Amino acid sequence: MRSQMLSTILRASVRPSIVARTARATPSLVRLASGHAQETYESFSDRYVKFFENAEDLFEVQRGLNNCFAHDLVPSPSVIEAALRASRRVNDFSTAVRIFEGIKEKVENKQQYQAYLDELKGVREELGTSQSIFLPAFSHVGST
Repeated sequence: MRSQMLSTILRASVRPSIVARTARATPSLVRLASGHAQETYESFSDRYVKFFENAEDLFEVQRGLNNCFAHDLVPSPSVIEAALRASRRVNDFSTAVRIFEGIKEKVENKQQYQAYLDELKGVREELGTSQSIFLPAFSHVGST
């Protein structure tokens, strides 16, 4: 009897308790927050204006444009102006054209695009870009 009791005690001590097994087997379903705060439109604009002001080559300008236009918003005119100046600084006219094409794709209608063109008129004249290349047909806007 004594040996039977001893073996029972030893088996119980070797086996983990049901409570301990349950605690280990249950995965933690809590997701920790990443700690990233939402960026405001103003801070987004400031960040990209500074980025384009400091861009030194065509690759940086194009990378910044790709990142900027990847967001679900239309960049502010100050960002577009900084990007246009950066494309002029790296001497790449085709990138300036692509900037306007990107705006055209991001806006909802022709009036918004025209508002951007009007806002950036001084910069376009200063950099020597003509308006005619920026006013192609708007067949994609409102055709859904």
